[in-house]
Amino acid sequence: MTRRRSTRRRGRRSGGDGVFPLIVGLVVAVPLANAAVGFVRTSWPWLLAATLAAAAVVIGVALLAARRARRQRDHFLRANARLEAIDEMTGERFEHLVAELLRRDGFRKVSVIGKAGDGGVDVVATAPDGGRFAVQCKRWSNNLGSPHVRNFLGALAHAYAGHTGVLVTSSGFTPPALREGRAAGLSMIDRGGLAEWALGTPLPALLARPRSAVKAGTGGHGQ
Repeated sequence: MTRRRSTRRRGRRSGGDGVFPLIVGLVVAVPLANAAVGFVRTSWPWLLAATLAAAAVVIGVALLAARRARRQRDHFLRANARLEAIDEMTGERFEHLVAELLRRDGFRKVSVIGKAGDGGVDVVATAPDGGRFAVQCKRWSNNLGSPHVRNFLGALAHAYAGHTGVLVTSSGFTPPALREGRAAGLSMIDRGGLAEWALGTPLPALLARPRSAVKAGTGGHGQ
């Protein structure tokens, strides 16, 4: 009997010990909450002004960063708009040139993914109308043949299904490659089309015009 009473008393004291900190917390929290509410009520114009000022600073910094990036892109494009400059590029730099041309034309989510095991696609992007594009870049001097077209079509049929495919080269295409690509609905940009694109013709306008000329390659290939 004595042990049971002792256990009950300890249980009651233990429950009471948990209530006391809660009461103390409420006693401290309620005045603090009231003070915070009062501060907001009396100082909301200043808080609003500070919030708007901070937002203006953030927006201004973002606009300056975007303007700087645009200037850098424009400088890069002007410096590499001539075919002679493109002919001296590495394959990787040519991919970045194509990516910058896409950004200039309003494409979003532009990403250079070209590397070993890239699945035959070097650049992916989203068009202004939301369409997805997959681009293969060939900085070559020889004309591209049918095997290049078939490999790219294979990538579009599997890993990049649902993308509009664009095969762009600094040279040209052989007649069989042109026939095979056009039969599959592939967008193909040869050396002449690349020159127009680099000089300012937007990609959608360029792709809307059928091109029949095949540029002859000279020398060995670059990429």
